[in-house]
Amino acid sequence: MADAPATIRQRALDAEAAGDVATARRLLAQLCAAYPNNAGLANTAGNVEMRAREFAAARDWFLQAVEAEPDALEYVLNLAIALSHLRQFDAGLRLLEPLAGTAQSSARYCAVRGALHYELRELYAASRWFDAALATEPTHAKALAGRARVALERAESDAVARFDTALARNPADPDGWLGKAQALEAVGDAEAARQLAEEIVRQGPNWLPGLTYLTQLNLASGMEDFTAPFASAVQQADAGVDIWVEWIAHLDRADRHLEALEAAKAGLAKHPDAPALLLAKSAQASAAGRMDEADAAFAALDDESVAAVFAKARHLMRRGEFIEAEVLLASAIAMKPGMVGAWAARDLCWRMLDDERAQWLHGQDGLVQLLPLEGDADVVHRAIPVLHQLHDVSCFPLGQSLRGGTQTRGILFDRTEPELRALHDALMATLETYRTNLPPRDDTHPLLSQRNLPWSIAGSWSIRLTGGGDYHTAHIHPEGLLSSALYCELPPAIQQQAGAASDSELQGALELGRAPPDLRMELEPLRVIRPRAGYLALFPSTLYHSTGPFDAGTRLTTAFDVRGASAR
Repeated sequence: MADAPATIRQRALDAEAAGDVATARRLLAQLCAAYPNNAGLANTAGNVEMRAREFAAARDWFLQAVEAEPDALEYVLNLAIALSHLRQFDAGLRLLEPLAGTAQSSARYCAVRGALHYELRELYAASRWFDAALATEPTHAKALAGRARVALERAESDAVARFDTALARNPADPDGWLGKAQALEAVGDAEAARQLAEEIVRQGPNWLPGLTYLTQLNLASGMEDFTAPFASAVQQADAGVDIWVEWIAHLDRADRHLEALEAAKAGLAKHPDAPALLLAKSAQASAAGRMDEADAAFAALDDESVAAVFAKARHLMRRGEFIEAEVLLASAIAMKPGMVGAWAARDLCWRMLDDERAQWLHGQDGLVQLLPLEGDADVVHRAIPVLHQLHDVSCFPLGQSLRGGTQTRGILFDRTEPELRALHDALMATLETYRTNLPPRDDTHPLLSQRNLPWSIAGSWSIRLTGGGDYHTAHIHPEGLLSSALYCELPPAIQQQAGAASDSELQGALELGRAPPDLRMELEPLRVIRPRAGYLALFPSTLYHSTGPFDAGTRLTTAFDVRGASAR
């Protein structure tokens, strides 16, 4: 290689700057092959791949740099960032933890570590590391932005001010502006939040997070055409398939399947061969009841992904072809063993076919439990006023199972109120009581396979329903291992439903195992739980669940998903 390495390296960077990433890669690969122990060259190659968003390739180059110079903090941090982009957050933390003693004076180290903790929903640790970064470098842009996001999610009183500080440092950060809008909404300034959201969408008409947030605000305000931001976005000449797919998904979650079908067809007119839109057209035709059209669409679909197999299985279920559907669901589970939606649909098929495996999946004693909350009897009563305050500035959630009512924002147990921390601790103790009552470990069962592994609370929220029609439609939580409902406050009509009422007459009851309406199946619930204040219902996340309406009063619950060790 006649030219010096520095000259070739610069030639590669010049090629990248000119848009010729392929030449840059070729030159750097040749350099690194000639100088395999040169950590700086491997790091440069990794940076080129990061800018090209080829994160797996970047990881490999950064790993080579770290192996050549294991004490070089820059290379270790670059590797951790690449791992984060690959959603390997635990691996990134394991890489950084041994350096805590020597690297904690580095603002970049602290900021990267804070970001990894944030992605793992370890918000206390995230705030500590972001604060450490800012103590060393008060204007560190990523630490300012990360700490503001933590403040928003923990409902800290200075969240808006923190976003202002972060945006003063980096005014071109769209995530920062979106965070400020969300923080304004969280403190009750809905009008300022809307104005900012509209400006975000005006400046970034194809930016999905902005479109989704404005859609949420539209839904909260009762707007009939709440997906209008997406309808406008797809008219842009550069609107990609992802915009169409997200629009269809929002319509689907609102049970507006005919509109979703029309959107899929319009998207295909612009992107005729897009697999995601072809699948969406097939699935929405089925959900809308256009069965012949769905038959033809699925027959023409050349897609063997797990999503396509699952969608076709649901279509066959609507057709009443449960044997054929079950075969496809088994295939989906083979491709993705922890797929909650496929297990839930399989339960419905097994029950329709009188298959004894339905009893194994959800009918064993101990899988469904209603337990009194462990610990201090007043922990729920102390949390109730806090929950009501949160609901007073909450709204109808986008894409959830509620039909009426409000749901708290964010992760409830990430908040800092002591009443909620005490409630969290009581719930964790009650989870252990549930665990002791479970059947033995069964490695083939989606829940019992994780019976003896560590559990943690993942998503958490509160629901407030009022009488006169609010209810939960049948749904599942696809990211959970266990699902739950803690009854905090019940209207008198529900509390007074003693043993005299039959299950069919109960108001506001929790129904487990009723098929969702869009599958159009005549299948009664496996079990109906009568709500009791201060009691926690726990059941597998693979079990469809819904809540019936009630006449009057307020029903306040807290819910959370339990995540198994393998989910992290």
